[in-house]
Amino acid sequence: MTHGTDGSPRPAPGRTLAALGLAEAPREHPLLYPGAWPADSGLLDRDRLLPLDRLVHDDRVPVLAVGSNACPGQLRYKMDQFGIRSPIPMVKTRVTGVEVGVSAHVSRMGYVSASPFHAPGLVRELFVIWLDPEQLAVIDTSEGVPAPHGNYGRAWLPASDVRIELADGDTLPGAFVYVNRHGVLHNGTEEPRTHPGQRALLTELLLASARLRELFGVTPEQFIARARGDVRLCERGTRLFEEEKLVTVSGLEEYVRVQGD
Repeated sequence: MTHGTDGSPRPAPGRTLAALGLAEAPREHPLLYPGAWPADSGLLDRDRLLPLDRLVHDDRVPVLAVGSNACPGQLRYKMDQFGIRSPIPMVKTRVTGVEVGVSAHVSRMGYVSASPFHAPGLVRELFVIWLDPEQLAVIDTSEGVPAPHGNYGRAWLPASDVRIELADGDTLPGAFVYVNRHGVLHNGTEEPRTHPGQRALLTELLLASARLRELFGVTPEQFIARARGDVRLCERGTRLFEEEKLVTVSGLEEYVRVQGD
């Protein structure tokens, strides 16, 4: 920690989100979705990402982040909306059994977001964010939980079905994850497609669907400009995914509770 000329503390330059390239939030820059993820575990403390003193936080709720909830800039943006300033531990893990798919809905934020799907045997790195009750309520609200007709339900994934391994070799007994209630987009078969990042995804979707181009334009920029904040258009786009038979199940539906909590 450094100090200013008035003696007040100033963030260490190398630990600020801006210095680390983690400051931009997809809610402000939709084409960046899911946003930049940290290189390693850390404690998100407002505008800084600090070292962690431990990997498990028993007084908090573990949530597996598959999209922008692993982006420090996005987390900070969401918390700022509710005046929440408490730190958030972000722990990098090796997850077996889950892959990052594409939500079968158009977000009013202007992008097509990520949603997990069951992928037995697949191993990939994902972050677990450890949330206190206030923070969990903010993330629930941002995902449309616990409303039964929201876009996501919060699901508990037990260790018997999804393995979440920490850097020290220990495993978690499970973690929550947000599962899209509409399902996920498939890859041309019944298998879910993976999320390649927003620009690539929108380019592929628009090229493949004349009806989608009629609604949202021919470029990712036009898609976002039209979708952003237009709830009815987003709902129409979501229905179009289903009408064009682009949707399949995630394989995680059984884990979602009715109210998502």
